[in-house]
Amino acid sequence: MTLTAGVVAVQGDVSEHAAAIERAADAVGEDVAIREVREAGLVPDCDVLALPGGESTTISRLLAQSGIDEEIREHVAAGKPVLATCAGLIVASTDARDDRVDTLDVLDVSVERNAFGRQKDSFEASLSVDGLDEPYPAVFIRAPAIDEVDDGVEVLATVEGRPVAVREGPVVGLSFHPELTNDDRLHRLALFDALAAAT
Repeated sequence: MTLTAGVVAVQGDVSEHAAAIERAADAVGEDVAIREVREAGLVPDCDVLALPGGESTTISRLLAQSGIDEEIREHVAAGKPVLATCAGLIVASTDARDDRVDTLDVLDVSVERNAFGRQKDSFEASLSVDGLDEPYPAVFIRAPAIDEVDDGVEVLATVEGRPVAVREGPVVGLSFHPELTNDDRLHRLALFDALAAAT
């Protein structure tokens, strides 16, 4: 059976996420069809979903205008996996600490935007991530950090004591950009391992 993987394509690293999902699917022996989501009506057919980075205020506005926001909430409510990265994490949260961001409220965390500095402060870190055997080469670009984690949210990785990878139910949120490396393990963990565990 071919799985359908949606990449929310209103902004961000769409092609990079698509390529990472294809590598991850291949690694676990799954056939996958990528669907770029720019309008309502596509998310309900998706088995797994990626919500890339970009600019969180713009992403949230476009999701709300198109009606994709409610479809993502229904996707999560149905227990289907979502990987939200960087600005996608901010949009997925319950508190973006910014009234301009209309959050999806699918990940019970508070997030500080640009917590590790601006573009010039971008960095890479070798992260120990729960669920992975070897450290992960994480790329942080204008990265948010998670300030508060509510009950039911599992912290998977931290930097300087601050959570940068979390999981709540079918949603994995990352402060960094896993699509910018050739390492597809987090796409596997968040999407395909989660899907297998749910079935």
